[in-house]
Amino acid sequence: MSSDALRIVVVDDHGVVRRGVRALLETQPGWAVVGEGATGREAVELVRRLSPHIVVLDLTMPEMNGLEATRQIVKESPQTEVLVLTMHHSEQLAREVLQAGARGYLLKSDADQSLIAAVESLRQHKPFLTSAVTEFVLDGYMQLSDKRDDRDPIATVTPREREIIQLIAEGNSSKQAATALGVSAKTVDAHRANIMRKLRLRSVSDLVRYAIRNRIVQP
Repeated sequence: MSSDALRIVVVDDHGVVRRGVRALLETQPGWAVVGEGATGREAVELVRRLSPHIVVLDLTMPEMNGLEATRQIVKESPQTEVLVLTMHHSEQLAREVLQAGARGYLLKSDADQSLIAAVESLRQHKPFLTSAVTEFVLDGYMQLSDKRDDRDPIATVTPREREIIQLIAEGNSSKQAATALGVSAKTVDAHRANIMRKLRLRSVSDLVRYAIRNRIVQP
């Protein structure tokens, strides 16, 4: 691989999607998929290890969703561009993805026609939006992002707390969550207690509903 190659990481929990995306991207001279992952956590680790130019990732993934992965990637590796490739046709999700720092939002149904163009746009550090959401962005997304309600509950939890919320909402015990995060079960329990207090939740069922409502997990 040439040192000038465009390095890309592809992350999706469906292997067939990863293979299809990789095959399409590698038809382009000078483009190389240097890593693949199946969870948001793997996406963050791959970026740390490989320093790719672009990450193409799904939103709905186990352990850590694509939205949270985007937040962490943008914070830790601001030179890496994030393209979200998703089945979700949602203006709200697109808005959240852009607020998290992603540069592009592309529907999987548009990938055959637009994936190459989307990656090329991000390669040039230009945004790319699937046509279905372009209009609402042009109609004032940037103004909306400046007017976010500071009381939005998702803004009150830390990245580590969002990780723990997702793991617990997915049915993991404190021990299992601790193993996934590389910490002790006591640390997870302490975070969990803080989360419940901060969000004024009384039960795991409340936590699951919160996670679904704030798109940390999918129902």
